Amino acid sequence: MSKSNIFNFIFILFIFLFDRFTKIVILNISEKFENYVFEVTSFLSFSLIWNDGIAFGLLSFDDKSLYNFLTTLIILIILFIFFILIKSKGLEKIGFGMVLGGSLGNVFDRLLYSQVPDFIDLHYNNFNWFIFNVADIFITLGILLLIYLEIFKKENV
Repeated sequence: MSKSNIFNFIFILFIFLFDRFTKIVILNISEKFENYVFEVTSFLSFSLIWNDGIAFGLLSFDDKSLYNFLTTLIILIILFIFFILIKSKGLEKIGFGMVLGGSLGNVFDRLLYSQVPDFIDLHYNNFNWFIFNVADIFITLGILLLIYLEIFKKENV
């Protein structure tokens, strides 16, 4: 195993474990304090919600067979991303690593809880962004990095 692959494995594991740690902390606090909301700033708070849909709670389903199909599809996409990661280089590998690490965190929750705990709430006055988690942050940053790299086509990166 090359040093690059070891670094990528550690990077993905770090993202997964960091995501798990934050979710466990929020779950433990929410278990002790019902309807827990922690105001960090006037625009950021932590408040647990359960997401049974996909990104940012979109496509939530009551139908378990549809949920299971979606979870299976997500696992297949994760496997595809893993194979792309192996073949990629440079910053592209970092981008796919962020997407993979975050995706593994969320699919783990889908398999464990049949839902994903989201808790980071950005808001301003009456405007609320979607509530999300650390895995979502890494997925989003990875996708933004990959889009940036695709737009500017830096071959030596």
